[in-house]
Amino acid sequence: MPVEPIFLLQFALSLLVIALLAAWYLGPPLSTRPLHIAIGVLLIPHAFRHVGLVFMVPGVVSPNLAQGFASSAGFGDLAAALLALTAMVALRLHLPGALLVTWIFSIVGIADLANALRQAEVIPHFQAAWYITTFFVPLLLVTHLMIVVRLIRAARDADAAVPSPS
Repeated sequence: MPVEPIFLLQFALSLLVIALLAAWYLGPPLSTRPLHIAIGVLLIPHAFRHVGLVFMVPGVVSPNLAQGFASSAGFGDLAAALLALTAMVALRLHLPGALLVTWIFSIVGIADLANALRQAEVIPHFQAAWYITTFFVPLLLVTHLMIVVRLIRAARDADAAVPSPS
């Protein structure tokens, strides 16, 4: 059997399970928490994105994995991890610009995932890194969505709180 259908099935099932867990068990308690705490919790898996550097490790992935993919995925994940850590600290310390850093993290992190996911031709070459893309990426996608929703709500609430000029 070709590896692509297996990959897509595993990816889709992981995405479904993680989305259900988020909707049923993670989202409800976080919805009652202050913004900086809720987003801080959602940033935790992203702080581990440095694991994506494994795409550049010979022997973990196929030697036939395109170097362009390996570098962009590895360094993109590293950038997202460092931005997630920065956002976590800024939110925790209530630093000015914490939400801006979180937005920057979200844009960079989502762009990195979109770039990696559009390159389906590399799937057969993942080897041991297969589990990153069939489990970890769905987790990152769901938490990215949850973070962006919270950021949009916070911006909307801030706009509503500003009195309009009369």
